[in-house]
This record gives sequence, C-alpha cells and structure tokens, in this order.
Amino acid sequence: MRNYGRDMTRRVQKIAQSLRRFAFGSKSSGEGQWNHGRGLRVGATGLLLGGLIAIGGFYLLPAGLAVVHAQTKATTPPQEIPDAPSAVRPPQPVEPLPATLPGPKPGANSEPPASGPPAGDPPLGDSPRSFRNDNLPPPPQFDVKTVKEGDAPPATPPSSGQDELYKITVNTNFVQVPVIVKDSDGHLVDGLLPKDFTVLENNVPQKISFFTSDPFAMSIAVVLDLSLPDIAVNRVHETFSALQGAFAPYDEVAIYTYSGTVRKITDFRNPQSLDAIMQEMKNTEHGRTGGPAVVSGPMASGPTVNGHPLDTGGPIVNSVPKESHVLNDAIVAAALDLGRRKKDRRRVVFVISDGREDGSKASFSDALKVLLTRDIAVYGVAVDSAAIPGYGRLQRIKVPRYGYGNILPKYVNATAGQLYTEFSRQAIETAYAKLTSEARNQYTLGYVAKASAGGGKREIEVRVKRPNVQVYAKEGYYPVATAR
Repeated sequence: MRNYGRDMTRRVQKIAQSLRRFAFGSKSSGEGQWNHGRGLRVGATGLLLGGLIAIGGFYLLPAGLAVVHAQTKATTPPQEIPDAPSAVRPPQPVEPLPATLPGPKPGANSEPPASGPPAGDPPLGDSPRSFRNDNLPPPPQFDVKTVKEGDAPPATPPSSGQDELYKITVNTNFVQVPVIVKDSDGHLVDGLLPKDFTVLENNVPQKISFFTSDPFAMSIAVVLDLSLPDIAVNRVHETFSALQGAFAPYDEVAIYTYSGTVRKITDFRNPQSLDAIMQEMKNTEHGRTGGPAVVSGPMASGPTVNGHPLDTGGPIVNSVPKESHVLNDAIVAAALDLGRRKKDRRRVVFVISDGREDGSKASFSDALKVLLTRDIAVYGVAVDSAAIPGYGRLQRIKVPRYGYGNILPKYVNATAGQLYTEFSRQAIETAYAKLTSEARNQYTLGYVAKASAGGGKREIEVRVKRPNVQVYAKEGYYPVATAR
C-alpha cells in the first residue's frame, strides 16, 4: 500500500512539470508570439489541472478507504455472529450453562462467604434490583380443608370487619303490592307520594321500603272462552286487531283457549308477531253451536214410520248433554306459565269470557292461591250474557247443569285487577285499551315482611290519604315458608 502511494506521488510530480513547461514555455521567440501563445497555454493549463484533480481523486479515494478499513480491523476485536437459520442444515446444539457459577478465587476476599437463605424463603435473583428483608413476617397460610362430595364445611362467622364489606344479604321476604287509585269518576289519580300510602299486613302497619310510579313491561296471558255461543266468539274475533294494538312492542303475549279442556295456542312472544296466529284462530276456533237441548215434544222422540216408533226394543231415554266451562283450569295453566317469566314484568291474566265455571279440576281457592303466590293479577272483559245488566247478581248462584255464574269479579277483586262488561264490538275494543293502560300504569309499593315458619295466607290492606278515592290492591299473599 505504501509503494502504491509513492508511485502515485511521482506520477503527479511529472505531470505538474510538464504542465509548467507547457503553460510558460520559453521567451526565445518573438514578444508578440509569446503573448499570444500565453493565453492559449493558460486556458489549456486550467483544463489539464481539473483533469489532474479528477484523476488523482479517482486513484487516491480507494487507497484512503483501504487504509481506514485496515486500521479499523486491526483495532476492533472479532465478534462471533451466529449464522442465519438454514432449512437444509439442522440447528447446532447449544452448550449448557454450568450448574454453578464460578466462585471467587481463594485469598481474593478475606471475608467469609455469606450463608444461604433460610429454608422456606424464595431465592433471590441476580438482578441488581433484587432485594431481601429478613425482618418481614412469612406470608399467611390458607386453611384448606377437604370434604366429601355432597358435604359442605360448617359456616364460620367473619373474622374481621373487613369481611362484612363483601357480605351480600338477600332478603326473600320482600312483598310487592301493585296499587290502582281512582277518583269518584273512575279516572286514575296521579302524583301520589310514599307518604300518602299506608300498608297493613294482618292489621299491622308496615314500613314501605320501595315505591315507584313508573310503568312496567308486561307479560300477558290472554285466555279466550270458546264455550260461548259461536256468534259471541265471532264478535271477539273481530276485535283481535284492537287487542293486538293495545299491547306495547316490549310486552310479551301468550294465548290460551278453553271450553271443556284448556289449549295453549302460542307461547309468549312479541305481540307484533301475532297476525298469522290470530288470523288462523278466526278460521279454526269456533264457539258453541245449537240451542237448548230438546227433551220433550214431537222433536224429542225417535224415528217413526206411519206414527209408530221404528225401534220398539226398549224405552227411549233422552239426556241433556253436559257443558263444561273449565275457567279455573285455564287460569291455573296460564298462571303457572306466567310464574316462570321475569319478575321485573307486570304479570297479567287477561280473560275474555262470560265468567261461567263448571267442570274444572281446580277450585277457585286453588287457582287464587296460585295467582297470589306469583304476584299475578286477573283482568277481564265480560261478554255475552255476563254483559247483560243485572246478571252480576247471579254470580254466586250455581244453576243445576250450568255451573256457577260469573266468577270473574271474584278473581278481579282478589288480585287487584279490573273488569269491564261490554257487549258491542266497539265497547270491547275500548275495554282492551283501558285495561292494558291501567295494568301498566300503577303505583308499586314494597315492604319487607317478617319471616314465618308457616305458609298461611296474610291479609293486605292499602290506605290512601286522599278523600273520595277508590283503592285497588290485592287482598293478600302466601309467604314462602322458611327452612327450619
């Protein structure tokens, strides 16, 4: 590399001497010729100097870079860079680290080595941030007990007040009481406050712990009586569109029918999806046809030929066909399904019937217990003969072969519902809107009742501190018996 530099220096010197002779020349020739040639020589000299500088830079730059690289390589220690992974050559095994770190040489440190950590303490790391404090107490040990499958460990009281902060108490004796308040004209009374209400359970005042006047979403079970005359059932069919429009989009509706038996048409669903179902009911669900049974007279005898009975083998016995109106069974079936719906909804059985009852397996008291246990109210539209003025006086009279009269008022009064007796189609449609509005917009009171070991009925009375008002609340409830 040094010889290469000396050769380049000699070449540059020779080129410079030649340029000097060419640029300045000799004065042996004439003065004019010398001055004229001097300008040409100066210009050519400039071009030659520029070319010389370019040639020198071209030759000297690689030489300088080579010298710098040689000096850097001589001063930098070699580094071991691993090869890139190869798909052909298998990876080389990595040498394992020594099991123990090399200790200090003997005599390098006169202090004795520190003793290792006591048993039970976690080992400290080699990081400078690792620290240790032998004065800290050991971490607390969890008391873990193993029990047999199906057994539970005995409950222990909280050890400190901090545990009480995470204790959640659920009271199962909360009683909810929906209340409707109307004035003397039958209009709903708004704007009442908790201080305006008094709740008595078995004649003992209760502390109201919950109060709201907000409307509730509803779960409604519509119960349609098909034991009515067919003309009355067709009149109800014509009001289906108004019945569907009385419900809100966030409600849920199920439909039941009954006559001699109970039939569930559809489970709970959005009321806006009932179009096809109600249209099918108009074509398939019909009421009772024919008039009263004929047991005497010319129409009651059997077939004759020339005035003589065709069958002379035995006496002709005429019997009246028995009609069934299983209203209690229908209400029980609807109430059991409503009891499985969410508790944050208003649960309502909506009955369209004349209220007659005969042939049910469940009694009125059985059905009422199911309703009061599940906080379900009964609302009804009394149609056909139940809408005739004066018919309500016969509601407690049992007519032979025809069962009891209209028992809908008994259900309505016991569960704080409402009843409208309407005969015409327009009146029935108006009753739908009124009933759903009143069922949705109620005052809701709540209190915590005392626990009871028995499940007997408890009477409820609600009083309002307003003159000339009518209060509608359920007559009582059946508490859930506590475990002994």
